[in-house]
Amino acid sequence: MTRMEKPAAFSRRSVLKAGGALVVSVGTPLALDTLIGHQAAFAQGAKPPLMPDQLSSYVAVKQDGTVAAYFGKMDMGHGITVAIGQIVAEELDVPFNKVNVDLGDTATSVNQGGASGSTGIQDGGKQMRVAAAEARRVLVEMAATKLGLPADQLTVTDGVVHAQGDASKKASYAELIGGQYFNVQLDWNKKFGNPLYAPGKAKPKDFKDHKIVGQRIKREDVAPKVFCQEDFCTDVKVPGMLHGRMIRPAIAGAVPVKVDESSIKDIPGAKVVWQEGFLGVAAPREWDAIQAMQKLKVEWSKTEPPFPSQASLYDHIRTASVRKREVGKENGNVDDAFKNAAKVIEAEYEWPFQSHASMGPACALVEIKDGKVTCWSGTQKSHFVQEGIASILAMPVDKVHVKWTTGPGSYGRNDADDAAMDAAVMAKALGAPVRMQYMRNQGTGWDPKGPASIHIARAAIDAAGTVVAYEFTSKGFSRVDVNTNGSKPFDTLAGQTRGVALQSGDGFGVPAESYQFPNKRLAWETIPPLLDRASPLRSSHLRDPVGPQIHFASESFMDEVAAALNLDPIEFRLRHIKDPRDIALIKAAAEKSGWQTRPSPRRDQTGSKVAGRGIAYAQRNGTRVAVVAEVEVDRASGKIWARKFTVAHDCGQIINPDGLEKCIEGNIIQGISRTLWEEVKFDAKTVTSVDWMTYPILDITETPESIEFVLLNHPELPPTGAGEPSTRPVAAAIANAIFDATGVRIRRVPFSPANVKAAFA
Repeated sequence: MTRMEKPAAFSRRSVLKAGGALVVSVGTPLALDTLIGHQAAFAQGAKPPLMPDQLSSYVAVKQDGTVAAYFGKMDMGHGITVAIGQIVAEELDVPFNKVNVDLGDTATSVNQGGASGSTGIQDGGKQMRVAAAEARRVLVEMAATKLGLPADQLTVTDGVVHAQGDASKKASYAELIGGQYFNVQLDWNKKFGNPLYAPGKAKPKDFKDHKIVGQRIKREDVAPKVFCQEDFCTDVKVPGMLHGRMIRPAIAGAVPVKVDESSIKDIPGAKVVWQEGFLGVAAPREWDAIQAMQKLKVEWSKTEPPFPSQASLYDHIRTASVRKREVGKENGNVDDAFKNAAKVIEAEYEWPFQSHASMGPACALVEIKDGKVTCWSGTQKSHFVQEGIASILAMPVDKVHVKWTTGPGSYGRNDADDAAMDAAVMAKALGAPVRMQYMRNQGTGWDPKGPASIHIARAAIDAAGTVVAYEFTSKGFSRVDVNTNGSKPFDTLAGQTRGVALQSGDGFGVPAESYQFPNKRLAWETIPPLLDRASPLRSSHLRDPVGPQIHFASESFMDEVAAALNLDPIEFRLRHIKDPRDIALIKAAAEKSGWQTRPSPRRDQTGSKVAGRGIAYAQRNGTRVAVVAEVEVDRASGKIWARKFTVAHDCGQIINPDGLEKCIEGNIIQGISRTLWEEVKFDAKTVTSVDWMTYPILDITETPESIEFVLLNHPELPPTGAGEPSTRPVAAAIANAIFDATGVRIRRVPFSPANVKAAFA
């Protein structure tokens, strides 16, 4: 089997059996002449602690010379293992196929933040790069001692250290340390998560010397997934396991007041776990657990339906009290500029709640045995799930082991962490391992949602037609009503239903761009949640948290201003964008797409079916993306086909162009889906969009005819994230293309046929 098809071929346990370690301290280097027998003094029986300041926490060399890279993040579908493998192989001077990347296991990796914020390469890769560089430095020092040559006279080829002028004088990595552990102390910044950074003494290679980084290396894990040769989280089983199901109220906020366990007495082995508002069932067979969930008689508390009508959602946001306001950027005197303006252009945009709608609902398995907990989860953040389980079970963190296992996908805070916490509570209560599997309606109905919001934009124009002021304000539900991970019980359904004190957070964001206006103010406001405890509309992170809605509004508005001034949309942008990389990006997208300079909308089309083009651009944490969308609009049916996309993408140094293109494609497809179809529906009682009929997503017949790329590579710059930025401009690019085709400005997502026809009417 290939390297990616069998990632479990190497485990930390197998290396533990070797029992040795290499001992070097960054602060106090050892004198090499004190070493006995070349490397005997480097070996020790005890394994170094799994801490961020230990090189062994990131890299190990096996007895056969292959390399294990322990990565405290995980792959949620982008194939990041390939890029991390390239980085490690590059710095160690070993072949790419000799590196195995071990993802997100709390027993073998430190907390590098999990999959979050498009930081896999930007932060995680940065750490793996310096760790691998340090490992190479130490191995060369060891070889210098073994060969009796100065280190600066040695080089490395394919994991073999040899004299620069005499390849016969050599020592392989396997000979030097194979099967033992590094115990090199790193200069850790004392931070966990995404900011963690622990370099050694070595300086990574200059980009001019890269041979593996920058190459197109394809993923090898896709076929095993497609052909069922790889276990997903749902496939994990342990002896004595019970299948668990949760029971949620029909009216959000209601809690059980009476549970008739005799109503399921005829179901073999069925058990009930009822703790305050927490109610679940379990049985040895999965179908029996489902039957128990459906048949258990429960009396719920009398609760007033907590939600406004769907139709009044945006009015509710407009009139709701502001819980927090923050000005993200301000220059000049915005208020005076608007008072003195010859003309003011103003528009308001609306974005709905959206679900993660993962391919399958979440699943997690928790086993409590001999005072220790093991959890198998498809979470994005296994180290935070470890903390959450420890907290909810009142156990030490080091007694909890979370094994990251491929799940149904996730971008942000979906239902995976809640499933793990529910399984932990059930396993403790029942004294048996519990495999918690949500139902489809629970996965879509009860996952944390991307927040609904409105966005108000204004531009002040002087008598000469110049934009003299720009103001943009977002108002909506917080992106962290529940936090980005399940490390705290108050951020999980298991904690909230069991009565823990709540701690809702506030956060939103402002447009990320480089437009320069004499007077400019960007701000956001958050409002209280519709239901503060155990809500199916609790809001949290969804892919590129609040980025699509903010930039749908801000980039649509830039087109509106350009149209009001009778300017080409790109010409208008380039008048006001000052960042050189942004300018190059937009010009590259225009050239690649064959953009013709003219104002929007088009005036040369008649008939039912029309076509248009639109552009939008955005930055995200150092990455910048420009998207040109070409759409076809059927006026009669309201159906939109986003036919073609041209994406100019600048994320600094590109590690793997093939992986980057696939990542962008995924962003574009999901961005189209969120723009054209996705909207959480609800009534006064609860969420009603609970399956693929009531929460439709883009299907394969609606995907673009083509997605073309302009990858602007800056190998001299650090790499920045690519997991989310290109989803950010998609909605605005489509909206601007619809306006170009029809002259109708649509300011509410989704652009479903019914909504489009209503806008045309």
